[in-house]
Amino acid sequence: MEKDINSNSWFKRLKSGLSESSNKVVNGISSLFTDKKLDNATLEELEDLLITSDLGVSAANQLTKNLAAKKFDRAISEEDIRISFANDIADILRPVAQPINIDTSLKPHVILVCGVNGSGKTTTIGKLAQQWSREGKKVCLAAGDTFRAAAIEQLQVWGQRTKVPVITHPQGSDPAALAFDAIAKCIEDQTDILLIDTAGRLQNRSELMDELAKIVRVIKKQLPDAPHNSILVLDGTVGQNAHSQVATFLEMVNITGLVITKLDGSARGGVIISLAKEFQLPVHAVGVGETAQDLNAFDAEVFSKSLMGLN
Repeated sequence: MEKDINSNSWFKRLKSGLSESSNKVVNGISSLFTDKKLDNATLEELEDLLITSDLGVSAANQLTKNLAAKKFDRAISEEDIRISFANDIADILRPVAQPINIDTSLKPHVILVCGVNGSGKTTTIGKLAQQWSREGKKVCLAAGDTFRAAAIEQLQVWGQRTKVPVITHPQGSDPAALAFDAIAKCIEDQTDILLIDTAGRLQNRSELMDELAKIVRVIKKQLPDAPHNSILVLDGTVGQNAHSQVATFLEMVNITGLVITKLDGSARGGVIISLAKEFQLPVHAVGVGETAQDLNAFDAEVFSKSLMGLN
């Protein structure tokens, strides 16, 4: 997935999608601050604002400490504050802003996609398939959430839309057997990328853990270095609950990166910063809408400026 750096269209979409999150922070700063000196009381209020905007305690403390080091007891504007925060947020996020790098020599490059039901997992798979197929890569999808007929059907719709083959088994089938057949087919067809959907029913956590472990074992029997990516898709509207989801899935499978969806429907976009601080997992992409163009590689500078309402 390439960053959309040839135009400002993605910046506009991201800024619009993050408007609820941005308004919460920007309006909060404006209400606290109008051209006065930075004192301890204001710093505490700014820190509280950042925490309630889902940036997390550690990041909020870091941002306000850095601001104090530069501007304490000096005249400062609310724009100065937003610029300072944006720069520090970009510094936090830059190490985790890593696109998904596809190795087309692998035939296939296997990507296992995890996430709770409703996170946007299947839609994310479809969007990635569309983007990569448009780049000329040979893509295949595997409907590994065999527990839900709706998940299988949804992936088949994306397959039809993107003209990408979808490997399916009947509802209730063994997902590991589905993964085995999908890999065999992709090896035979010299497919560039195989995206494997998985179930996300955390209420049956032990069953899901066993299921994911079995899928990984079966994949490794055919391709010892696969899955080459294990991506967790998170719904951006869940805020701090995203932390418990990451921790839970890390127990089950070696998650190698994150995709954050639905940032356009939430005032909780700041959670990406707290996730970066706690887990240091790569953030591959973020989504702010329904179309494939609304999912794009994560850019630390673009995100931090958008969150702080800067152009």
